[in-house]
Amino acid sequence: MKTIVFIGTLSSGSSREAIKAAELLGYFTVLLTNRSIHLRRRKEYPDVHYMEFCNLSDFEMMKSKINQLILNGFTIEAIVSFVEPNCYIACKLADEFEVGRFTSSAVLKMQDKILSREALKGSSYAPWYKVIENSKTLSETEIVQMSPFIMKNPNSTGSKDVHIINNYNDFIACRDHSKKYLIEEYLDGPQYLIETLVVGKEVKIIAVIKQNIIIINGHFIVTGYNLVNNLTKAFYSKLKTVVKDIIKLHGMENGSCHLEMRYVNNSWKLIEINPRISGSSMNEFIEIGLGINIVKETIKLAVGGIPDLVPQHKKYTYTEYIVLSNAGKLLEVIGLNDAIKSKGVKSVFIKPKKGSMLTPPNSLADRYAYVIATGDNEIDAVENAKRAAEKIKFKLVFTDGWT
Repeated sequence: MKTIVFIGTLSSGSSREAIKAAELLGYFTVLLTNRSIHLRRRKEYPDVHYMEFCNLSDFEMMKSKINQLILNGFTIEAIVSFVEPNCYIACKLADEFEVGRFTSSAVLKMQDKILSREALKGSSYAPWYKVIENSKTLSETEIVQMSPFIMKNPNSTGSKDVHIINNYNDFIACRDHSKKYLIEEYLDGPQYLIETLVVGKEVKIIAVIKQNIIIINGHFIVTGYNLVNNLTKAFYSKLKTVVKDIIKLHGMENGSCHLEMRYVNNSWKLIEINPRISGSSMNEFIEIGLGINIVKETIKLAVGGIPDLVPQHKKYTYTEYIVLSNAGKLLEVIGLNDAIKSKGVKSVFIKPKKGSMLTPPNSLADRYAYVIATGDNEIDAVENAKRAAEKIKFKLVFTDGWT
């Protein structure tokens, strides 16, 4: 039986949709997970044909479980992960079982932000950066001279452990002496997300998305994604050249990656590059806007097939995320039906279940709902999504009124 092994998944979003896509493509799906909640809620994963609890940092354990599948008659066609901390180990396993089609060395560099910065050393695409070792610190004078700057965990994902440092007090509040940190230049300019698939060294830009970002308690939170359909030829040409250069410098010949970049003083600077499609609503968002299911096409590439990345249509599309300003226990969500019925709305998703403890955002994982809408033009799509999102209210206990 032709089988795809998935190393980890989240309960929703791109990683979850990848498993569904594999089933629709006719593969037997196996999930190795380190989250016991997946096993407790097994019935919510009908597209996962076999699920097993596993330590996803234990290479030998996973190897043993995959060998057992082979002994039981399963033909492993691919071993993949759409969850960033697991991307490299999935590639290593795929190489071990001789089904590796993604460039493992490039995935490793993209997954580790220090290795990524080193890959770009000497190019014009990287901001200045400095690595602080576990036991080291910076003086107040050094902090003042460099501020504002960004401090991040080299292996952070979803903006977790990424802080903007404006003064010495910010640095002291965020510094953990048990960790290594990457310090880098704060870049001021519009930020774009570029989704790509690399096929036989050829970089395919699937979508260019402008991000709306707010800063909450020193954290960068993306609250809006705008699918850009009207870039000028000159602007797109320059962007494409930069994206190709950056991916080449990382050594990616086959695989999926997305770049987050800022346009600063007429130059492109890389914020970060990640070896997978962006999570959460991204796959659904691009399928609505362009008719391309990226996770499906990535799986085709992973099993040795040829992905189809030709847009089926081009729609002005916008995703608006909902974040909270207060913390509390979720009693109920109201306005969902009104949002769904709003003009241009194509999808509404509420993440937390009743009784969940919710907080203001410390990372992208703390965005609790989104609305995807289309419109006759860019402004129309944005207004449709925002207007619908305003109808959704989270009722919390231990907070003052509505949030």
